[in-house]
Amino acid sequence: MLYLSFFAGLALLILGADLMVRGASRLSLSFGISPLVIGLTVVAFGTSAPELAVSVRGAFAGQADIALGNVVGSNIFNVLCILGLSALVAPLIVDRQVVRQEVPIMIGLSLLLWLLALDGHISRGNGLVLIALLVAYNGFLFWQARQRSRSQVSVELELPEDSRWDRHWAVQVGLIVVGLGLLVLGARWLVESAIAFAAALGVSELVIGLTIVSAGTSLPEIATSVIAAARGQRDIAVGNVVGSNIFNIVGVLGVTASVAPAALPVAPALLAFDLQVMVAAAIACLPILFTGHRIARWEGALFLGYYFAYTVYLILYAQDHDALDEYSLVMTTTVIPLTVLTIAIVSWREWRGHRALARRGGR
Repeated sequence: MLYLSFFAGLALLILGADLMVRGASRLSLSFGISPLVIGLTVVAFGTSAPELAVSVRGAFAGQADIALGNVVGSNIFNVLCILGLSALVAPLIVDRQVVRQEVPIMIGLSLLLWLLALDGHISRGNGLVLIALLVAYNGFLFWQARQRSRSQVSVELELPEDSRWDRHWAVQVGLIVVGLGLLVLGARWLVESAIAFAAALGVSELVIGLTIVSAGTSLPEIATSVIAAARGQRDIAVGNVVGSNIFNIVGVLGVTASVAPAALPVAPALLAFDLQVMVAAAIACLPILFTGHRIARWEGALFLGYYFAYTVYLILYAQDHDALDEYSLVMTTTVIPLTVLTIAIVSWREWRGHRALARRGGR
């Protein structure tokens, strides 16, 4: 019954998120919003709805480690696993707006979350600040979108023939309402079964939140980004990941901290390691996206390799394994420095290549 409850909850989360995304994205089309903005907002927020449902449920159940671990773990999973997997499917060409605006915003918000957590808790006041940032960010994005030519956007957003059945606003609203209901029910089952898993396996709720729950609630992002990459809709593939990470911090954590009965305590292990990994993963996007505004297959493989290494660390940490110290030493003294050096060399070559092209163009 425990396994059945977990997988049934996961299935309801995915189905509910899919219905919400479909209904909300169709409603947004009438406003003439570009695919990139839809990926950064409607699609990203819809696919992050499972994280919101699970974190809020965890906060009210007194399981702050699952509520916070879910957000931090999902952000790490989104960048390292989903972007990596999407790039392996097809190299991702990244919109300049994502490089110049959204990735720096994601990095800034990741650093802000780390700073807010330094005092050992995320308070209701912190949550309200994050919600205010969410409103400001969305308002700015839609203001930008309205500056574009409506005729240009309408061509980009023309519905395919198989989507005609949900063109009516009543159907779209119904999809959103049903999706929300499935999310609430799925979150309840998933959180309760995850807590039972942690107790049965002797693993902390923080580790469960950082791994099983965060990966499970990120399945909508995996499906959306990988399918978008395979179909050539790469603005949505990248925008979904970056937008989801932004929403996880200002939306999921903002709402969770605002409605929680008490301030959310931050586990020392989360502060000492996982939050730093989340910030590092966000920062790692900048030089990789800078190299020609694309994510190549080898860069996607590098991201996947790092997520595997991070997961191995969590497993060793959960078991208090004797190899933990040696593993950490190898990662910090060899693997990470070599990766930084490789990215720096590639970025330098790309920068020199752009300068050479600029000089030839000037002549």
